[in-house]
Amino acid sequence: MRPIAILRPEPGGAATAERVRAAGLDPLVLPLFAVVPLDWTPPDPASFDALLLTSANAARHAGPGLDVLARLPVLAVGRETARASEHAGLRVIEHGQYGVETLLARQPWSQRLLWLAGRDRIAIEHPAIRAIIPVYASETIAITGAQALSLSGTVALVHSARAMRQLAAQLDTHRIPRTSLRIAAISARAADADGRGWDRVAIAPRPDDTALIEVAQRLAIDP
Repeated sequence: MRPIAILRPEPGGAATAERVRAAGLDPLVLPLFAVVPLDWTPPDPASFDALLLTSANAARHAGPGLDVLARLPVLAVGRETARASEHAGLRVIEHGQYGVETLLARQPWSQRLLWLAGRDRIAIEHPAIRAIIPVYASETIAITGAQALSLSGTVALVHSARAMRQLAAQLDTHRIPRTSLRIAAISARAADADGRGWDRVAIAPRPDDTALIEVAQRLAIDP
């Protein structure tokens, strides 16, 4: 059975590793990013109807500025983001189990959303998003040749399009064949970010760890 490579930054990496172990699989934790908070100034909450959070990192790293906005309800993408938001003292009124596009499609255009986002993010166009404030950044980590070699023969969990590109870049830098890895991607967008040359690529039916690990488990077992 192939090990499961976990590439996401902490504390998400450790949480995913526990879920992988619970599924009877062997995790290999090798973060390709480190999340750091950014300085930001919260706007007047009266200008908005709700917060949009597309990553748990926004809730974890927004810092004291989040207290100013705490009276606004939260639209969270995914269960993990919803849990992190509630842990930060926010009130989640809806979580997008099937991604941000599905979540936003249910919102009226008159809704005034403030998106607390990462510095590096995929553009999202919707009339309800009235402002975007970056509150955290994911800084890339260059791995060693030995670390890159340890990824050979694994199923890599890819939680974002940026993670897919970084994984591909690091493997190419150290001349590790992409054909030696299988990819379990959290979305089609993540899979398509650099989908060339892998042994196999499978996409989770929902953007959460449970669905992603189920897909990875099938890839790990298949010959």
